[in-house]
Amino acid sequence: MAAFLNDLIAYWPQILAGLKNTALLMVIMSATGFFGGIAAFYLSLSKSRAARTWTERYISFFIGTPLLVHLFLMYYGLPELGIHLSAFTVSVIGFTLNVSAYNARYLMTAYHGLEKTELEAARAQGFTHTEIFRFIILPQAIRLSVPSLTNQIIQNLKDTSVAFLIQYHDFFAQMQEIASTNFQFFKAYMTAGGVYLALVSIIVLAARKLERHISLPGFQT
Repeated sequence: MAAFLNDLIAYWPQILAGLKNTALLMVIMSATGFFGGIAAFYLSLSKSRAARTWTERYISFFIGTPLLVHLFLMYYGLPELGIHLSAFTVSVIGFTLNVSAYNARYLMTAYHGLEKTELEAARAQGFTHTEIFRFIILPQAIRLSVPSLTNQIIQNLKDTSVAFLIQYHDFFAQMQEIASTNFQFFKAYMTAGGVYLALVSIIVLAARKLERHISLPGFQT
């Protein structure tokens, strides 16, 4: 154990850099995935049948196919077409497309639970489609979707660990390097699991606090 701790200390600068890369990717994909989900949600309610159809196909495709396939396709497949992207760029694009699809689905599920008479009243008063979405549908859908959206952020953190497979130097990649150096795989992966658990716990506490803050009295999401 002492030798393993010494290795952790020796690799600490790389581990810290990996943690920063993991946090950076999680924050970026959570933000872009959130706004991308709103955009897809808006298009799924479009008056255009074509827009609704293609948006549903997009959501179904990215929910129904593995994230790793998308990352490998862009990182290893696109170079055959002369398109070369960095591991970070591929990670951001791949995760954003995937997370946006899930977030759009969460928002759509919440939308189906809204009181439709409220929307009809807004139309009767002359609200445009965009105004109804912006002032009535979106705020309520986000409120109802907070548990799902915050759970998605937790999933985002855990999913960053697959980015090392396309050479992204995240925290897990650094722990993998330590394990391959000293061959103490069990200790390295247990340590990695403990760090991820600690980070997830922080997110869970923040998410629960947010849920209590925005919850409506007497209303359960």
